[in-house]
Amino acid sequence: MITSAAADFRTALPDGGVLAGLDVGTKTIGLALCDAGWSFAGPAETIRRTKFTADLQLLRAFIARHGVKGLVVGLPLNMDGSDSPRTQSTRAFARNLGPLDLPLLLWDERWSTQAVERAMIAADVSRAKRSEAVDKLAAAHILQGALDALCMLPPAV
Repeated sequence: MITSAAADFRTALPDGGVLAGLDVGTKTIGLALCDAGWSFAGPAETIRRTKFTADLQLLRAFIARHGVKGLVVGLPLNMDGSDSPRTQSTRAFARNLGPLDLPLLLWDERWSTQAVERAMIAADVSRAKRSEAVDKLAAAHILQGALDALCMLPPAV
């Protein structure tokens, strides 16, 4: 089930569980995880993209290793909320994750990478270290935004 409605996603996971956040780029996929109670998200790792089948295998292994129950995929909308070619590519990527058989929430990721970059610059992180960490930190930022919204909803029945 792919949805952009937090309430539908919450209903699909009435008992919570570990979620993975994905920041899907053209060269990498940033991954983040949250606790089973959906309180906080943290960066996990970055996957270098190759062919989709190889990417899917790496994601499948990550999901199994961490007991992931659902996915939150950052959706790169234009500033006016419309789709771009990158948005369409991310939607296609999300559809192709169907074999994982997990609930999937598409979450607006506008400004996520910029927010993470600004925070790292403010913390005086070197350009090389920023480049290494930005994707998984952006995934954590996306996942935390979704968690904050999900936790504002009434519990699933």
